[in-house]
Amino acid sequence: MPHAPQALIAERLAVEQHGKGHQKNMKYAICNETFENWPFEKAFALAADLGYSGIEFAPFTINKQADAISAEERATIRGQIEDAGLQTVGLHWLLAFTEGLYLTSPEEPVRDRTGTYLAELARLCSDLGGRILVLGSPQQRNLLPGVSLEQGMDLAADVIRRAVPAFEEHNVMLALEPLSPAEGDFLLTADQGIDLMRRVDSEHVRLHLDVKAMSSESRPIPDIIRDAAPYLIHFHANDANLRGPGMGKIDFVPILQALQEIDYQGWVCVEVFDYKPSPEYIASESIKYLEACLREVVEAAGE
Repeated sequence: MPHAPQALIAERLAVEQHGKGHQKNMKYAICNETFENWPFEKAFALAADLGYSGIEFAPFTINKQADAISAEERATIRGQIEDAGLQTVGLHWLLAFTEGLYLTSPEEPVRDRTGTYLAELARLCSDLGGRILVLGSPQQRNLLPGVSLEQGMDLAADVIRRAVPAFEEHNVMLALEPLSPAEGDFLLTADQGIDLMRRVDSEHVRLHLDVKAMSSESRPIPDIIRDAAPYLIHFHANDANLRGPGMGKIDFVPILQALQEIDYQGWVCVEVFDYKPSPEYIASESIKYLEACLREVVEAAGE
């Protein structure tokens, strides 16, 4: 059942509160495609053993067409997640490997199909036990010839508004993901993500931040996090070198410090794009590094 409006408002206010102290624990998750072709049960078991409490899904790892995933398969996967002692965070790479879908298309039938597919993803997310849809998928949103950034923002807002009733029905939040210029030419900064969020104007559409993407902005990452505090509902941890946190030059101590300062209550999810040397190494070293950084933050606060 969807939350009552008062509950949704309370959740948003919880995100918007600043300066509530330093959590000694954070909710760590990992994206399931990190484990490549592993059976789901094996991947879930390792994630739980390492200390992760959540799994975030790329739908294409189940089926390249979300509407082709049966109710039985959805129930089976959810059972495997829960049996491992994990929670489903939600879905990302929402439009990857799809055909005929596009977020910023000037063609109304394409936008209608894309909105309908986002609605189906909301149902899939809920069926798996998740609440967050991370909208990245640069190859299905980059500006087409003749479409300006301003037009693209309005077209994307139109697509998303078509799916808002499904977000409301299934109590799912769409998290808009700014990406770096290396990925594309649309929605490249946190400020642009906030702009699109405001154009949609729904309590179910908020902001996602990704460390790799933020590293391409001119502002320091902690400043971006602090400025985005009222809108932030989800967070990806990775390095500019496409590997996991701690596997490159980015220092996560000030990043976690900023998340603590804004009293961020959401997931910190490890997402990598370079799967070497192994899933085990990526998963284990990423969470070890994040936990070490958090300990440093808490100790510096004198707690």
